[in-house]
Amino acid sequence: MENKLTTGAILRIFKGEEVKEPQIQILTYKKMPTRNMETERYRICASDGAYSTTNGILTLSQSTPIENYSIIRLKKFMKSEVNNAKGPQKLLFILESEVVVPGSQIGKELANPQLISDEILSREVSTSEPPSRQQSTSLNQSISETRVLSQISSLTPYHNKWVIKARVTSKSEMRSWSNSRGEGKLFSFDLLDESGEIRCTAFRDLADKYFNYLQVDKVYYISKCQLKTANKQFNPLKNDYEMTIGNESVIEECVNDDSDVPQVKFNFVPISSLSEIAVGSLVDIIGICKDASDVQTFTSKSTNRELRKREVTLVDQSKTSVALTLWGTQADSFDPTNNPVVVIKGAKVGEFGGGKNLSTLMSSQLKLNPDIQECHRIKGWFDSEGQYETVTHLSERTGVGNFQTAWMNLKEVQDKGLGNSEKGDYFQTKATILLVRSENSLYKACPTENCNKKIVDLENGMYRCEKCCRDFPNFKYRLLVSMNIGDFSGNQWVSLFSSEAETILGKTAQEIGLTMQDDAAAGTAIFQAANFQQFIFKCRAKMEVYNDEQRLKIVVIKVDPVDYEAHNNYLLEHIGKLMV
Repeated sequence: MENKLTTGAILRIFKGEEVKEPQIQILTYKKMPTRNMETERYRICASDGAYSTTNGILTLSQSTPIENYSIIRLKKFMKSEVNNAKGPQKLLFILESEVVVPGSQIGKELANPQLISDEILSREVSTSEPPSRQQSTSLNQSISETRVLSQISSLTPYHNKWVIKARVTSKSEMRSWSNSRGEGKLFSFDLLDESGEIRCTAFRDLADKYFNYLQVDKVYYISKCQLKTANKQFNPLKNDYEMTIGNESVIEECVNDDSDVPQVKFNFVPISSLSEIAVGSLVDIIGICKDASDVQTFTSKSTNRELRKREVTLVDQSKTSVALTLWGTQADSFDPTNNPVVVIKGAKVGEFGGGKNLSTLMSSQLKLNPDIQECHRIKGWFDSEGQYETVTHLSERTGVGNFQTAWMNLKEVQDKGLGNSEKGDYFQTKATILLVRSENSLYKACPTENCNKKIVDLENGMYRCEKCCRDFPNFKYRLLVSMNIGDFSGNQWVSLFSSEAETILGKTAQEIGLTMQDDAAAGTAIFQAANFQQFIFKCRAKMEVYNDEQRLKIVVIKVDPVDYEAHNNYLLEHIGKLMV
């Protein structure tokens, strides 16, 4: 068979030369672990006929087959470098490719390639570099130091010498936390380049340093951030990793040409379609501000924090309106003058009293009157006829009795980013108990009726309640149980307090505590007996900060036995919608 390889292409790429759509042969491959549900990554040994490398990283969609000895054409690729025990090591990242000849038609290695070594690279010195890369690296010499720019999709925790050029697409508010381990601040922002997206978070002093400097829609050169596996429970971006700003991180604004970095893309849905979208979903929305309330200030009962919100009514060409709730600084800065066009990326769909509504999250991006085609179109409609139309309001309540907690499977809870709202997000699911932790599930509490504070054993026959400021000769047992529940989509650790835990365990906390005192094995058996039982769990999801990391905490607020007739009716209803 005719040799279709681009001879010497791999060596030229490693030397920084520009090679247009080279063809190489895959000699061997090994699948790499990834959390992306849409793509697969492979470590490959590849040949260009003259030279070979064992340091190729090939990204493919899950539906794309891979075979040894296939000839592929590289459509989008880049070189990179990592440090290991043997020193600097060059990598070839293949982001997009196509199969020219399947391996089954070749069945052997073509030519007799020589493995690329440091000696070959040092001997074959080349000063050529694509002009576009020379220009980019000279713009911000302090961080790039003539290195080729990396793409977001190529970043991994094993590669630390990189510089990306990316656009800030959204930025959260500054958040504060305080717990037994200390206190601090944090904010996060999302970055976009032509290869993909990634989330970055700054903590404590670095949050103060960069919060005002980083602005949405601006482009920055970023280097030396720490990478770790993304927590998909609250990070919906399609990236296996996320970044954290460290003391050595360098961020500089791109003050010259940023046209090569894509703008934010929206996938707008009509307001009328919100009635069919599941509660908790994130949507991109565009509408005219028809009305807006003043900023309302109130104190949260759960956290005792002062909160601010503003209610906005949006309308679009579907002749439908919906209530939108803005929080914090977005509520303060919103200007309803002259009926602005409101564009939101990542608004959360909610429901109250049977009516649908929208609210913003920390990750939501809000724009007023952006210079995009959809904005001009809806503004023209409203000025000419829309302001006089009779509209249907989706947020009208149909009766408090119709309100129901949204049904979700456990994977949907993660995919939809529940837990980012100030008060937390509620959902219900039918799940099976997989494991109950009996360790540390009981604690000794104040014996007074309305106080469940953990008491201090004074070791003299008395127990101290710091909340009541009293000493007692006795105590009562309380439960705080951690269990893992699962359904067809995945599993999740949840917490239960005494009333819900007692429903599942079939005994009171006091009974379990006394059993544990007399016979630890018998007490443990009470917890084990709950394994593999099914219940309807109504839960509250809320993001918390622990050890400078955001974690999703899910608390079960109500446990019910499975009403199979009601649950089957729910399933049939949703199956019917899928068939429409």
